[in-house]
Amino acid sequence: MIWPFKSNKRKQIARIEITGAIATETRKRVLKALQTVEEEKYPAILLRIDSPGGTVGDSQEIYDGLKRIREKGVKVVASYGNISASGGVYIGVGADSIVANAGTITGSIGVILRGNNLERLLDKIGVSFKTFKSGPYKDILAFDRESTPEENSILQDLIDTSYGQFVATVAEGRNLEIEIVRNFADGRIFTGQQALELGMVDRLGTEEDARLWTCELANLDPEKTKCHNIEEKKPLLMRVLSGGGTAKRSRLTAALDWLEFEMATEGQPLWLYRP
Repeated sequence: MIWPFKSNKRKQIARIEITGAIATETRKRVLKALQTVEEEKYPAILLRIDSPGGTVGDSQEIYDGLKRIREKGVKVVASYGNISASGGVYIGVGADSIVANAGTITGSIGVILRGNNLERLLDKIGVSFKTFKSGPYKDILAFDRESTPEENSILQDLIDTSYGQFVATVAEGRNLEIEIVRNFADGRIFTGQQALELGMVDRLGTEEDARLWTCELANLDPEKTKCHNIEEKKPLLMRVLSGGGTAKRSRLTAALDWLEFEMATEGQPLWLYRP
């Protein structure tokens, strides 16, 4: 009997891509990819990030997944693309090393929570709501009224706590003092060049430079080492929308993705860069 050829994953590196806003589906996909890396015994991961950030919990779970797999000996190099900001940074600092383009937009370390106040609009069209609640704060961030001072205080405490977690993680991941991180973790964005000067990335370079470094860390020959892209197949509808190569379809897909993200995360604290 002739057995089918099975490639040796120990001599390859895995590539995992994070693009767009980070939310539930991103988390599920990335954690599943990390499980594949562990099961198939890849020695290293090239983590490509091109994201403005996203939800707090999902970013934290991906970061924790990266920490766990590194503890098992897998090397991880993050490569920042056009943008790796806010939640993208949180995930990135979970890597052993980070490579960014000189012009990459990164930073935006901070937390944002948005609510909509449509009270005046509703008054104009004669719409009002009856609300019955079990406690005074159950309808916090309701869109048909202004927030009370007490609610504002609760929400600000929530944001401050989440921000403290973010700063502590960046300081740990980049081996920086917390106060040093706080000096630039005020929501500002910076380029890859500035990030290098701040200690937020290790090298400037392309994704190919990051691939070469990943091979080096895993003691693999970059000329012979394959880079295997780990990804799930998209649903048929998404493949149809993104297929064909037309810019119109790509814009439609991106718009649908962003609308879904906005609807799913309304009222949640976000580690998200909003230009």
